[in-house]
Amino acid sequence: MQFCLQLAPHANIRYRDAQVKLGQAELTCLLCALSLPAETQVTTIGGVPCLTFSANALTPEALALLGTHSTRLMLFECVDGGLLRPLDWGRTAYLPDDLSEILKYKGKTSAAFTHMMMNCARAASDFALADQPLTVLDPMCGKCTTGFVALQNGMNAVCLDIDRKDLKEAADYFSNYLQFHRLKHRLAQSSRTLQKTAVPIAEYTFSDTKEHFAADDVRTLMLAEGDSGLVGDLLKKRPADLLVCDLPYGVQHAPQNGKKAESFPKLLERILPAWRRALKPGGAAAISFNTLTLRKDTLLTLLQNAGFTPLTEPPYDDFSHFVEQAVHRDFIVARNKQP
Repeated sequence: MQFCLQLAPHANIRYRDAQVKLGQAELTCLLCALSLPAETQVTTIGGVPCLTFSANALTPEALALLGTHSTRLMLFECVDGGLLRPLDWGRTAYLPDDLSEILKYKGKTSAAFTHMMMNCARAASDFALADQPLTVLDPMCGKCTTGFVALQNGMNAVCLDIDRKDLKEAADYFSNYLQFHRLKHRLAQSSRTLQKTAVPIAEYTFSDTKEHFAADDVRTLMLAEGDSGLVGDLLKKRPADLLVCDLPYGVQHAPQNGKKAESFPKLLERILPAWRRALKPGGAAAISFNTLTLRKDTLLTLLQNAGFTPLTEPPYDDFSHFVEQAVHRDFIVARNKQP
């Protein structure tokens, strides 16, 4: 059987060409996770670029996973005579898409790109088809785009950053969002001492409906203020399933250790072992970076030295794309193998 995935056009015209390449790689990752290693192709139908692939009849489980594709618009079955029959993949969003889109600021990573990285990490993990909500960690969260994308998709999120101002803005925004949408929730604030350092924590517990909240069918968002190297201790008892991080590009933001500037290699050499400890065995990480300020082979070596297993074979071998003159972005997916 032949299927066709129509992509939603991205608002950023510069990103649209890259969107087709990245969307195809993401689709292939999801199909591999479903044990459907079908060859995907870019096909123009009615002047619109679509992704096509052949497979046996798709199960509800397969439709549900494909329905999480970051830029999917509609999925069709190709039938006789060149006709397309729409397929229903049911509800795919836990919270409205506006959660990750409303908060605007300079240097913000696209929510669609973040969602794609999350899907590729999930597909590479042992938890791709898990029934229970996964937990996503962003150890350099900024204003929490990764966390908000995770929550939209029914996952839990742990977000850590050293910038108190950014975390406060994210917390204020999320509090207002919950109140505006009248979502039942509670907020617990605390502090933990990690490596002789106080780490303030705000943890939101909420649900998409009041009935689910009453039944304790909830999701959580943890916002923690501290150095990224503390995350291994922070999640020692409850490690995350996935790690998704957009490294500083060295344009709007540069890496730092406290208030001191720090080179990318030195920074990563220091914190990657902690990131690995914060991730469950069988979990996977997706880490994006600017190739103009950090070489891909350097990051691959640093990940390997920290105990990760980077995936370098198709479809995980090439996510590189142009963003702007000072940013040429790529990302690496790496597994935390079972011992």
